[in-house]
Amino acid sequence: MIKKEVEKLLQYVQKPARYTGGELNSVVKDADKVDLRYAFCFPDTYEIGMSHLGMKILYGVVNERDDAWCERVFAPDTDMEELMRKNGVPLFALESGDYIKNFDMVGFTLQYELCYTNVLNMLDLAGLPVLAKEREALTPIIAVGGPCTCNPEPMCDFVDIIFLGEGEESTNEVLDLLKECKQNGATKQEFLLKAKDIDGIYVPSFYEDKYNDDGTLQSITPTHGAPAKVKKTVIADMNTVYYPDKFVVPFVNIVFDRATTEIFRGCIRGCRFCQAGFIYRPIREKSVETINRQSKALIDSTGYDELSLCSLSTSDHSDVDNMLNSLIDWTVKDKINLSLPSLRVDNFSDELVDKLNKVRKSGLTFAPEAGTQRLRDVINKNVTEDEVINTCNKAFDNGWTSVKLYFMMGLPTETMEDIEGIADLGMKVVHTFGKNPNTKGSGVQVSISCASFIPKPFTPFQWEPEDTMDSLKAKQKHLLESIPSRKIKVSFHETPTSLLEGVLARGDRRLGKVLYSAFKKGCKFDSWDDKFNFDAWMQSFEENGIDPLFYTQRTRDFSEVLPWDHLDYGVSRKFLELENKRAHENKTTPHCRIKCAGCGANMLNGGHCDARD
Repeated sequence: MIKKEVEKLLQYVQKPARYTGGELNSVVKDADKVDLRYAFCFPDTYEIGMSHLGMKILYGVVNERDDAWCERVFAPDTDMEELMRKNGVPLFALESGDYIKNFDMVGFTLQYELCYTNVLNMLDLAGLPVLAKEREALTPIIAVGGPCTCNPEPMCDFVDIIFLGEGEESTNEVLDLLKECKQNGATKQEFLLKAKDIDGIYVPSFYEDKYNDDGTLQSITPTHGAPAKVKKTVIADMNTVYYPDKFVVPFVNIVFDRATTEIFRGCIRGCRFCQAGFIYRPIREKSVETINRQSKALIDSTGYDELSLCSLSTSDHSDVDNMLNSLIDWTVKDKINLSLPSLRVDNFSDELVDKLNKVRKSGLTFAPEAGTQRLRDVINKNVTEDEVINTCNKAFDNGWTSVKLYFMMGLPTETMEDIEGIADLGMKVVHTFGKNPNTKGSGVQVSISCASFIPKPFTPFQWEPEDTMDSLKAKQKHLLESIPSRKIKVSFHETPTSLLEGVLARGDRRLGKVLYSAFKKGCKFDSWDDKFNFDAWMQSFEENGIDPLFYTQRTRDFSEVLPWDHLDYGVSRKFLELENKRAHENKTTPHCRIKCAGCGANMLNGGHCDARD
């Protein structure tokens, strides 16, 4: 229900439907009949947040409870925020229109380091103290979760509890505890003392950091009986865990406006640059029967005519042929477009092509990641140039005329020869199209997208320096000069945002004061190029006596204490060190189904990993 003070603002903003609520399948309850109000916040705009699968899952998990009501909150765009502040309207939830400062828990999902200032801005817009130490009451508890919490240290000054790993079960445990504490009149400190004992819950105020004279971290010491290592939570059985049978259907176009079915978690591949491939281990699959049942339920309840399969590598599902056969049987009949992202060039089989031919054609996307075989071996991509070319040729045989190739720039040991290899590979794909007897005309389009590599925690490259902005710009220039054809289009990632992302990804608690300063200077929506204020960030670093290059330009020794060493994501440090050494020797490691590399993540799931079976 929209409050009158909000409704009168909507005529002055772009896309007012972002702020109204009332969409199909949104959950509305009687606030007087629930014990807990939970504001699930996505620190970006409605269009981005409504595309996020994790939010849909946890929204459903909480609303399954009779005693709790979860509502959605998104960062208002700058036009709406300006009006809200001018008219004294605090941040509100979409379902009820109520102000979230009066809720029991306010949770943020941290999907990307450059959303951190949005979290601070949303707390401030809600009328809540930004610093955790200034929030003395039991409620609202401020929580964060998501992939960035594998190193949440830069955000520790602002949050009360941190969810590590998968939240379907731990969310309910925290809500049970919060309900109990509310009923018993407990204090916030009493709540936190009990919350620290819940699996996967990290209470940052119960840890103290110390630093060496050279600025490196000396120790992170638990206090108040907190565990020395906090383990992430893992869902053991993907077939029985909660999955929503309906999604909220938005009023405006969103980034991924379709039904989405998660088919498995984890990845067998072990690409050394890929944080997701390590932090989501061990591998756990859904059965074909479960995938079909959940997919049909979503299509029926939403009216979508597109279904996307969600995983880190769709074609790596162990029963992919049977899965696609069963899905195509009913999606083709019901005129549902089946979207298969995250395909691999090394298992793009004739059978898979045959199945893809039965669904609506769109451009194909593959990720060679590096331009030369040497560098692909360094990053353990385990893909050859011949596989890329043969896969593209197979696609062209079957009517595709556009291919998008993803690469990374700034990888460890990278040279200008590797950059030239990106252009060479793109040109070979163009020639492959021209030589193919089944193609007509010269209408091929090869898109090359180059992301800047950022070393991330819990990967074999967590000890590596990040490439400099000047070096990245030089490589971007060299790649453009190496492209010989207009049939190849190249896009890049902005280098200033890459610097900030790298700092926050491997930063420690000292960055909290930099974040706070940047927020005070108006920094927000830092991932949006037109809103990113690089100068304000650099001033914030300088004012707080912190050199951002300390976090990006150093090669860390294996003996150095890392800011996330007290958090356990299952993959052993010994394994990551070994993979780092193998990278510098240009040696590859076979994927998990060829040979178990002993990463250790299966021990988080009682020794079970679907890739080992």
